[in-house]
Amino acid sequence: MKPEILDCTLRDGGLVNRFFFSDELVRDLYQTNLEAGVDYMEFGYKASEKQFNRKDFGKWKFCREEDIRQVVGDNSSKMKISVMADVGRTEPSSILARKDSVIDMIRIATYSSTIPEALELLEDCHEKGYETSVNIMAVSSDTEAVIHEFLGKLCDSPADVIYLVDSFGAFYPEQIRNLSALYLGYAEKKGKRLGVHAHNNQQLAFANTIEAIRCGAGFADATCDGMGRGAGNCSMEMLVGYLKDKQLQELPILEFIEKHLIPMKEAGVRWGYELPYLLTGQGRVHPSRAIQFIQEGCKDIAGMFAQIAAGQ
Repeated sequence: MKPEILDCTLRDGGLVNRFFFSDELVRDLYQTNLEAGVDYMEFGYKASEKQFNRKDFGKWKFCREEDIRQVVGDNSSKMKISVMADVGRTEPSSILARKDSVIDMIRIATYSSTIPEALELLEDCHEKGYETSVNIMAVSSDTEAVIHEFLGKLCDSPADVIYLVDSFGAFYPEQIRNLSALYLGYAEKKGKRLGVHAHNNQQLAFANTIEAIRCGAGFADATCDGMGRGAGNCSMEMLVGYLKDKQLQELPILEFIEKHLIPMKEAGVRWGYELPYLLTGQGRVHPSRAIQFIQEGCKDIAGMFAQIAAGQ
C-alpha cells in the first residue's frame, strides 16, 4: 500500500537558509503539494520565541497560526498540515487547541535521552486534539537495549506514528530492514504506524526510505530536490517516481524545483551529498562537523577521515 507522503521541504530545508523562504515560494510549494497528491505538508518548527530571536530566523522557524493561514486559509483540501515541536525548544502554550488551528499533526522531535519530556509534550498535544508522531533522532548512536526501552514507552503513549529517523545518514538498507521490523514489532501491537525519515550522507536516503516502505512503513518523509541540512533528505521527486501511484504526480514537483530551488542553489545556498557528509555518516557523528568543514573551505578530506576514524 502507498504510504502517507509527508513533505518537509520547509522544515528540514529551513535548516539550510534559517527559514528565510519567500512568501511566493511557500505558496507555490503548497500548491505543488496539492497538485502532486502529497498527504501532509510540514511548514516548519514551533520554536520558542523566548529562546530564538525572530530577527534571526524566517517565520517558519515559529509557525504562527496566522502565518500558516495566510498561505492555506482554512486548508479546504485533503492534504493535512503538520509542524514539528522540538523537545526543550517548544513552549506548549504556543500550541493552540486543534479546534482553533489549521494544523492537523504535531510531530515531536526527541532524543532517546529526553523521552520523558517528549511524552509530556505528546500528552499535551494529544489532549488538544492533534494527530501526533514521535521522531526519535540519532538512533544510530543508541544501543539495542535503549531502543527497546523507548519503543516500549512510546507504544504505550497516545502517539499515532513512531518514526525511524536516520539523523546522521549512517544506516544501510539491511539495518533499516532490521530496525523497521523491531519498531513494527512494538508499534503494530498497539495500533501505531511506522514512519521513516532518512538523510543522504551516504547517498542512501532514497534506498533506505523505500526499504522501510517495503517493510511496512505507513509514513514516508521527503523534500523537493532532497533539500535539507547538510547532505539533505530523500528526494520527493524520486519517491513519487518510484511509487507510481495514480494519485501522485511528479511534474508539479519538477516545475517547483526548476522555478525555486535551482536558482536558490545557483545563488549559493548549499545542500546535498559531498565527501565530508559521507565521512560523518560512516563515522556515525553529527553532520555539523561536515557543515563547518565545508563552510570554512577546508580541503583536507584525508585528515578529516583520519580524525573521525580515530574518534577525535
